[in-house]
Amino acid sequence: MNGLKAVLLVGSGGFLGSALRYLVGGFVYDLLPATTFPFGTMVVNVTGCLAIGVLGGLFEFRQAFGPEARLFLMIGVLGGYTTFSSFAYETLALARDAELLRAFANVAFQTVLGLAAAWLGYALVRP
Repeated sequence: MNGLKAVLLVGSGGFLGSALRYLVGGFVYDLLPATTFPFGTMVVNVTGCLAIGVLGGLFEFRQAFGPEARLFLMIGVLGGYTTFSSFAYETLALARDAELLRAFANVAFQTVLGLAAAWLGYALVRP
């Protein structure tokens, strides 16, 4: 597959995933308008993790789709919907392959470094 085709598959899937994230998150917040807890984001992340687990299993165990569908659905749609799903799936793959130290390190580093980077970015633009 050529690079342009792959980029178009991922990009079009990303558009759909981002739109879906907006719709699902908005729907959840419409159901719970008085909450201060980020339920919309949590629902998006958890449903994205469920979806990437199902798709990953279909790709891996049943060869249900080709490489184009994998790019479109897993990287594009779910990447636009939530990158947390990729994080979860990659950590699961490490654990499944008995790479428990690497799985733990992935969780620890991405969580700590991600929070630190968000704090730093916020601090850099704070008046």
